[in-house]
Amino acid sequence: MNVLVARIGKPHSLHGEVTVRLHTDDPAGRFAPGATFATQAAAGTGVPKTLTVRTARAHNGVWLLAFDEIPDRTGAESLRGTKLFAEQADDAEDGWYEDDLVGLTAYDPSGAVLGVIVALAVGAAQDRLVLRLSDGVEAQIPFVEAIVPTIDIPGSRVVIDAPAGLFDLARGL
Repeated sequence: MNVLVARIGKPHSLHGEVTVRLHTDDPAGRFAPGATFATQAAAGTGVPKTLTVRTARAHNGVWLLAFDEIPDRTGAESLRGTKLFAEQADDAEDGWYEDDLVGLTAYDPSGAVLGVIVALAVGAAQDRLVLRLSDGVEAQIPFVEAIVPTIDIPGSRVVIDAPAGLFDLARGL
């Protein structure tokens, strides 16, 4: 199974470097020179089906990647918005990927429906589930076991034991 590991942002240099929004907790290991990734890009962009990492480095808290197939800034510009996918190892550690979580119905501990998970926001200190509440408001939920004690992928459900006032913050109350 392929898992999303990054989304490409804007070009960074004249030599084809791009910024990336990470969807992995091990960028140094994942983006080693020579690593290859399947791509998903908008039609007509000319993005290659696979990209091979030439260089990877962190710069002011942002990861920058360059690829063998993209020699310059013009090529890097065409990569904007491209998703990078890696093959998930059979012996991968326990963990959750955005593709696993999006679409799960969220319930409170009593079984009442709260809404649907629409994204995973990856943060430097902590990841957050993005929950579209039943009234359409989006709330960000700290993705920690104390607040998200149950994730049932086969049952397509997640339990969120939100502290008092968490949803009020999303509603601007």
